[in-house]
Amino acid sequence: MQSFDTLETYLSQGTAAADVSQTVADTVIAIASATMEISAIIARGPLAGDLGASRGDNTDGDVQKELDLVANDIVIAALQDAPVAWIVSEELQDPLQGTIDAPLGVAIDPLDGSSNIDTNTSVGTIFSVLPAQTGAEDSTLQPGTQQLAAGYVIYGPQTTLVLTLGHGTMMFTLDREQAAFRLTEADVQIPETTREFAINASNFRHWDGPIRAYVDDCLNGEEGFRDSNYNMRWLASLVAECHRILSRGGVFLYPSDARKGYAEGRLRLLYEVNPIAFIVEQAGGAGTTGTQRLLEIEPNGIHQRAPMIFGSSREITRVERYFQQTRMNAERSQLFNKRGLFRA
Repeated sequence: MQSFDTLETYLSQGTAAADVSQTVADTVIAIASATMEISAIIARGPLAGDLGASRGDNTDGDVQKELDLVANDIVIAALQDAPVAWIVSEELQDPLQGTIDAPLGVAIDPLDGSSNIDTNTSVGTIFSVLPAQTGAEDSTLQPGTQQLAAGYVIYGPQTTLVLTLGHGTMMFTLDREQAAFRLTEADVQIPETTREFAINASNFRHWDGPIRAYVDDCLNGEEGFRDSNYNMRWLASLVAECHRILSRGGVFLYPSDARKGYAEGRLRLLYEVNPIAFIVEQAGGAGTTGTQRLLEIEPNGIHQRAPMIFGSSREITRVERYFQQTRMNAERSQLFNKRGLFRA
């Protein structure tokens, strides 16, 4: 029988090789332990109570579910003894003070995709580990390039931890019998090319020209400019979308659009966009707003939103060319704005 190293073994080897500090390892282990508890609750479904019950709105106006709050409490409890100076969470209005002078900070979405709880669709936890920068005016506001580690846990048919420490992307599967995450795939690589994209097409009328043009050309298939047939996906769960792309390639698009509150995109920069972008880049993919590398965005608030496009590297380069064409025209192309979903 094949032997699979535990997460702790993997991290200890990294520490010994000076690839990762012990403080980062301890923090990742604390988060992983919290996700095991969250996974057990999710697996019980209705037996654990009404996990999808609404519990009001968070500070950013999104509906909070019962499991959002439960997951947040579990994560905070797990990080109490970790070397963490502050915690930024989707469910908290302000950063939570941790251990004074601790070397690290954590930005986390305790439960991504909570709108899917009642439909038994995959949800997840997304996290980012950053230097605390003790003494900085606001150490929580750092670009994604500063991340020391990032990961997500997807609660699906298997519970899987996807992790990067800046030296590739790894997958660990939860061994429930032994209560341990075990390394099941090292050095994940996203295929460079793809014929699959994920976007919420119901928002087509709100998109800017470059996104409309890109989607048009994909949907026109082998009869169109791309000369290839494409498949479209949409799960409304960022971790599930990312996991599919890590497994077989693809591109995910959640652009800014003309709707109220969506001018800067919808996904949160610190605890959704940055960790996923770090994971994807370390797996050979790419992430962009269309005009800027995601990891280079300078944050101006802990709940800041950003447009997010990521996936197979060649496809991301292609998407960026659509934006470049618009910029060269020095305006949003009226041709793009008038085109229908299916261009002649």
